[in-house]
Parts: sequence; C-alpha cells; structure tokens
Amino acid sequence: MAQFRILLLAAILMFSGVVVDAYGPGDNGYVGLRDDYYGTSCKDVETVIKKAVQAELAKNLKHAAGVLRMHFHDCFVEGCDASVLLDGPGTEKTAHVNEKLAGYEVIDAAKAAVEEVCPGVVSCADILAYAARDSTVELNGTAWAVQGGRKDGTVSLASRAEAELPPPEFQVSQLIDSFARRGLSAKQMVVLSGSHTVGVGHCDKFVSRLYNFNSTFFTDPSIDPAYATELKNICPQHTFNTTIEVFMDVITPTSAGVFEANYYKTLQEHKGLFTSDQSLFDDTRTKATVTSLLNNERFQKEFGKAMRAMGRVGVKTKGQIRTNCRVVNTY
Repeated sequence: MAQFRILLLAAILMFSGVVVDAYGPGDNGYVGLRDDYYGTSCKDVETVIKKAVQAELAKNLKHAAGVLRMHFHDCFVEGCDASVLLDGPGTEKTAHVNEKLAGYEVIDAAKAAVEEVCPGVVSCADILAYAARDSTVELNGTAWAVQGGRKDGTVSLASRAEAELPPPEFQVSQLIDSFARRGLSAKQMVVLSGSHTVGVGHCDKFVSRLYNFNSTFFTDPSIDPAYATELKNICPQHTFNTTIEVFMDVITPTSAGVFEANYYKTLQEHKGLFTSDQSLFDDTRTKATVTSLLNNERFQKEFGKAMRAMGRVGVKTKGQIRTNCRVVNTY
C-alpha cells in the first residue's frame, strides 16, 4: 500500500510538470533522496562545491580520478555515508585496499567552503557525491543531476573495507554478486567500471597476471602478448615497488586521464589492466554491454544514471552532519 501511494504521488507530480524519481523497495529501499535537495536550505551549495573542487583540481588534476574512486569506495562500505573520510587508527582509509586513495583535500576544501555559507546544513556524504560529479566533468566527462539528503555515518572500520570492496582479481560472477548486494545490476556494474578510463593502477594489483599465472600458463593468456611484455618491463618479476603507476587507459594515457569510452576499447584489445576489467569483455554475460558502451555518448549518459543509482546505496536517514569530514561530531 505504501509503495502504491509513492507511485501515485509520483504520477501526480509528473502530470503537474514536475520530474521526480519515485524510489521504492527495488531501488535500495530508500525514498529520501531528491534532486535540488538544498534548494531552500542552502540554494547555492552546488555552485560553492563546484568552485572549490575546480580550485583544488587546478593544483593537481590527478585528484579528480581519486575523488571519483573515493565515492565508490565510500558507498560500498557502510553505504554512502562519508565513512571513508574519517581519520583515525583502524578506519576505512587505513585499509590496504584504500592506501592509494587520493583527493581528501578536495573534499576538505569543499566542506570548508560550504560551512562558510551554510554551517551545519550539508552532509559530507552529499559533498562527496557532488564532488565526484564535478571531478568527472573536470576530466571532460558529462555532468549528471546529483541527489542530496544523505546523513554522515559514525562507523568506519578498515576490516569492513577489506571485506566489502571488490578486489582487482574478481571475475564477472563475483562482481555481479558484489554489486547485486548493493541493489545494482550487472549492466550498472559494467558502466561503473568505465570509471577506470581515468587514473592508474599499481604493479602489486596485477603482477600475478604476468608471472606464474597458473599451472598451465606462466602469463594470463587473456592479456595481449605485446601488452604483457610492456607490463613486464614496467613491473619486473618479484618487484615489491607499489609506487609504480600504470595508466589504466592505454589508448589515451595522460597524467590525469580523459573521461571517455576508450576504456571499453582497451578491453576489446585485451589490454584490460586488472582481471576484473578484462573479464567484462571475455564473459558472455557482460560482453554485449561492453560493446554497446564503445559509443561515448551512450557511455556518458549511462554513467550518470549508474552513478545516481550507486549514490542511493545504504543511505542513512539518521546520522550526523559533520562539521569536519574527518572527525565525528562529539556533540
């Protein structure tokens, strides 16, 4: 009955000329998020955040990919509640899987700017969602409407991050299951994986594909042979150097990256850096989606839709509006 009332309200608003999203139990069971959430309480917040993000990325554009990745890492652990931003021993950001996350200062700057104009109103979780969108645009991606209404969580555990974030060794079945537990489809998983068109990987995350892959193959046979040789030159066997960076997009490799559909072309060419990338093209369940996303316009559109869906994962209706995104409020 409650779901019927939600749909009825949505229909009434639609016929009134108001575009809404009516989320029921099938959309992570949360109805509280909406576009222009701060339209009356902090009407210029998106502009304030955008300017702060642009100013920080002008100093180091590589942090744009970091902020986008940070939003994903946040939503997959405890839900989209800014728990990844909390400082302290044993918090999510101290987990091995998060050790290369970058761009925290971008969120700090955006939060400080927002607190100047609307103190105590805008959550860090929402700021991270807006900043991920703005960072994508700075990399020449297409914008999407970001919903607001998230509260900030108070729990942040490294052990949860290690357990919940899908590692680069995952195959398609494991990826589908991981995303499904968050209410996200296999198609949305493939679309969101397209964020790997920007940023870099590190040797320790894929070196197992290059040397002693299994009892049959020394090197993962799904890697293009010339690309495998290139990677071996960058990452020698038995290397323990985790600071070496490898572009995840070999077609348009730049220091910060360009947000575009070429990531999917790398998979066609068997130049996906991680197993979790390459398996998307090699598995019949996801190959057609990969092929469809070679169209950059379609990819950009689908990515915005998928990000909106991811932004609803585990949203908290109760929580804090942190004054400092790195620290839980004590009052």
